[in-house]
Amino acid sequence: MADKAFIKLGEKEVELPIYVGTEGEESIDINKLRDLTGFVTLDSGYKNTGATKSGITFLDGELGILRYRGYPIEQLAEKSNFMEVAYLLLYGELPTNDQFVDFTDRITHHTLVHEDVKQFFDGFPSNAHPMGQLCSLMCTLSSFYPDSLNPNMSKEATDLTIIRILAKMATVVSWIHKKSVGHPIMYPQNKYDYVSNFLYMTFGMRTEEYVPDPVVVDALDKLLILHADHEQNCSTSTVRMVGSSQANAYASVAAGVAALWGPLHGGANQQVIEMLEIIKADGGNVAKFVEKAKDKNDNFRLMGFGHRVYKNFDPRAKIIKEACDNVLNKLGVFDPVLDIAKQLEEVALKDPYFVERKLYPNVDFYSGIIYRAIGFPTEMFTVLFALGRLPGWLSQWKEMREANEPIGRPRQIYTGPTVRDYTNIAIR
Repeated sequence: MADKAFIKLGEKEVELPIYVGTEGEESIDINKLRDLTGFVTLDSGYKNTGATKSGITFLDGELGILRYRGYPIEQLAEKSNFMEVAYLLLYGELPTNDQFVDFTDRITHHTLVHEDVKQFFDGFPSNAHPMGQLCSLMCTLSSFYPDSLNPNMSKEATDLTIIRILAKMATVVSWIHKKSVGHPIMYPQNKYDYVSNFLYMTFGMRTEEYVPDPVVVDALDKLLILHADHEQNCSTSTVRMVGSSQANAYASVAAGVAALWGPLHGGANQQVIEMLEIIKADGGNVAKFVEKAKDKNDNFRLMGFGHRVYKNFDPRAKIIKEACDNVLNKLGVFDPVLDIAKQLEEVALKDPYFVERKLYPNVDFYSGIIYRAIGFPTEMFTVLFALGRLPGWLSQWKEMREANEPIGRPRQIYTGPTVRDYTNIAIR
């Protein structure tokens, strides 16, 4: 394999180094391209640009591979739990028993949110979108911890900031849900693990004892693991870009929330349920909409099938399908929308049109079904995605700071008017 690349521009030829990642990914290092040639690259959407070197997540869309710190996602989903995976992403190795106990204990004792934050909730209108609330509240939390604003804070202070964000995110998300249904907020209980505590604060009531269902806890834990990181996607790249200015972790995560809010990114599982609602409102004829999806002249698209990164299959979908079936069987939910989802799943797994094109149900398809079955309103789905993605965002922010990466500053190709003289054409 060549260790250098050559670019010829007219009569001039320049030599650029080749960088190879640990999984054999090859790249041309163009850091000095502009200095050597005066040229920049044009790559709309950065689809062919490696903006950073990272040791957190490896993804191969062609082969359907997803690994966190080298561990296959299948093994982590089967044998691990969300808190252990969060530790792995943040610190690079699976924790020892003592490390895990210390990590989870610290998070447990930072789940309370300052009482003054509730005043911000009171200021939101009753129909405020959950993602707008989450984005605002994440930035707001930085006001309560001014020590986190120091770009040169110590390793210990950085770790404390990360612990606080991980701990308080679950509480804030549960409060957002409570506000959306008009219920009083619930305070965390230290006797519960992270996922059980979140479910308690979300669905518990002050007037009665709430015991989280183990099947629901297991399904939600797996979903959070599957969403924990996904390489340099839109929101993760946003976190790193904002963090490169030495912005604090709260602001960087809030930026990630804003990027995730877009329907082309975090809103996919919400679009799945909205599509199912459309089919239901039309009479529930699944076959009709399958044919519409096959018709290239029809604008209708089946949401939650295929993936822009995974060209073969989404490895996360295989894992969560079993959890989805377990939840539906255990809860015994009767919902015509979920019945339509199961019919679509059956078609997609058998119909040659979908099989040949590898349009299998993806993780967004099953996560939407699970969230609805548990009892979350559709607008909460992307907030739950953010809760799962949080360890990844924080790991990427931490990695970028430790590597002393430079501030992000993309170039552009200017396409506006060339120089022109000012002429007063306004009527004065």
